[in-house]
Amino acid sequence: MSAPVRFPRFFVTNPAPCPYLPGKTERKVFTELNGVHAPELNEALGRIGFRRSQNVAYRPSCADCKACVAVRIRTNGFEPNATQRRTIRRNSDLSVGACRPWSTSEQFALLRRYLDQRHPEGGMTNMDDFDYADMVEQTPVETHVVEYRLPGQYGRPGDLIGACITDQQSDGLSMVYSFYEAEAEGRPGLGNFIIMDHILRARAAGLPYVYLGYWVEGAVRMQYKTRYRPLEKLTPEGWVDFETGEPAPAVD
Repeated sequence: MSAPVRFPRFFVTNPAPCPYLPGKTERKVFTELNGVHAPELNEALGRIGFRRSQNVAYRPSCADCKACVAVRIRTNGFEPNATQRRTIRRNSDLSVGACRPWSTSEQFALLRRYLDQRHPEGGMTNMDDFDYADMVEQTPVETHVVEYRLPGQYGRPGDLIGACITDQQSDGLSMVYSFYEAEAEGRPGLGNFIIMDHILRARAAGLPYVYLGYWVEGAVRMQYKTRYRPLEKLTPEGWVDFETGEPAPAVD
């Protein structure tokens, strides 16, 4: 009888055009997340810079570029600046709820509007409702769709204007993918509010981090991630403070 496989097997994708930096080529290393130990494996890989997509954990493994850097926010040290405080106040009337990972037509309609408004040339433009259902529902870990709704009337829920597919880990929340009404009247900065809401939710739950995915130096659409401090980045020496490069403080 052959011995059971005890360690994950990793694979490498074929090179493809980089979606962030013109003229660059991207390649990813990935492994499947399955079985009873999938949550533990996902967390362990997340701490060394992997991200989850459905039942796969991946991270960049490009031959000639190291621009993609994993970043996370330390929740206990976060203090919103004046602009961020205004964004929180402006959206304080929203109803926020964490739903089970089950796709809805309302969520998909919001996603389509978001992609058309913000990423009309992106890699997700051809996504249909079945693809979206796979994105939400194929998860081997504890996942929620955090919904953001306008105030309702007569006991009915208000319109959905924001959502985030979120994994809960033992050390934090991982924002897998967020989308929102990019042109919501009177609500500029809604995407920023969703991030700050996750920071406050994680801190209230005693979770030290919010994982934001990758920051890409030179990619304009990734610079928003540097607005949230204290921010940590992953280096070959481990997690360090984004600004100073000093080793990140340990958390209990």
